[in-house]
Amino acid sequence: MTIDIQKIRADFPILHTLVNGKPLVYLDNAATTQKPQIVIDTIVDYYSRYNSNIHRGTHHLSNLATEAHEAARKTVQRYINAEHTHEIIFTRGTTESINLVAYAFGEAFINPGDEIIFTMMEHHSNFVPWQMMCERRGVKYHVVPFDTQGDLRLDIFENLLNERTRLVAFNHVSNALGTINPAQRIIQMAHAAGAVVLLDAAQAVQHVDHDVRALDADFYVFSGHKIYGPTGIGILYGKEALLDAIPPYQGGGEMIEQVTVEKTTYNKLPFKFEAGTPNIVGAIGLAAAIDYLDALNFDEVMAHEDAVLAYGHKKLLEIEGLKIYGNAKRHTSIIPFNIEGVHHYDLGTLLDTRGVAVRTGHHCTQPIMTALGVEGTVRASLALYNNHEDIDVLVESIRQVLKILGR
Repeated sequence: MTIDIQKIRADFPILHTLVNGKPLVYLDNAATTQKPQIVIDTIVDYYSRYNSNIHRGTHHLSNLATEAHEAARKTVQRYINAEHTHEIIFTRGTTESINLVAYAFGEAFINPGDEIIFTMMEHHSNFVPWQMMCERRGVKYHVVPFDTQGDLRLDIFENLLNERTRLVAFNHVSNALGTINPAQRIIQMAHAAGAVVLLDAAQAVQHVDHDVRALDADFYVFSGHKIYGPTGIGILYGKEALLDAIPPYQGGGEMIEQVTVEKTTYNKLPFKFEAGTPNIVGAIGLAAAIDYLDALNFDEVMAHEDAVLAYGHKKLLEIEGLKIYGNAKRHTSIIPFNIEGVHHYDLGTLLDTRGVAVRTGHHCTQPIMTALGVEGTVRASLALYNNHEDIDVLVESIRQVLKILGR
């Protein structure tokens, strides 16, 4: 049995809209994915039937909202195979999750003389917070480069690991190159050196295996809007012992046990890290998105995406002057390219006139662009609802744009 892509496409209402009078071809999924009708309906249902604040209320609506919010936490736990529900922390997104760890873990465990390691392949959200932490704590960081194929230099990484390494942060899938990094191997190497690992799964959790216990990640982070859920909701998974050991990131309501004039004591996990009113509907909508994805055969989803990716590579390389960046041993969902003599921004803008949505620029990965020797790229990024026809429209649209430009 193979997945029915036309049936899946019918579940996403935005795919049936027109852009500039032409059917939308949406290839900007690494920036954000579209939402199935069930997620939209779930959000409307919350606001229509049981909108209320959670945990502290005693009335009917508050109880319904609390139950749905905490059921969402269990859904996330199941999806990533965390051991405990209280290891799932709701945040605003991957960026806040990383900043939480950089601040809280940094305050508790990083001291002058220590070192941390991240990679040249990171999104700015998994790069800048560590630079800030190192400046704040007076510690040194190392950056692992990648080779000409887009694979991390694990030989250099191994040489950088030492008894002073406290933390290693890296992405499972690069948002700019599509490289699938060998997460298990990197985590094993880091653990052997005594380091804690944060794995950025923003581009991975919807495309590749996501079992945190099999990976043995200490921290694992992702955003709801990249996995067919709402914006403004994210996940920080952390091993129980680590989350217990690090201090709160923010103070306020819900994260407290008791407040007196003299002293405040903190709530238990996960609430210690969830100050204030959370994005209740975001968590519930994320759970609906995960349930939608869980109803499909994930192996078939991955196989379909890989087939469309391979087709995209083949068809795009038939265009004279087009260069695709990165050819890693394992890659997924991302096709970054430029065409000789055409600025990436101009190409993206002209593709939009034909209803084709791609991303242009540095993709919040300026160190990658520097290593590639370019200002930016055009990035076509795939999701489960993309098909061969989308690639055909992209390729034909590029050819038409090149004619307009006199190429």
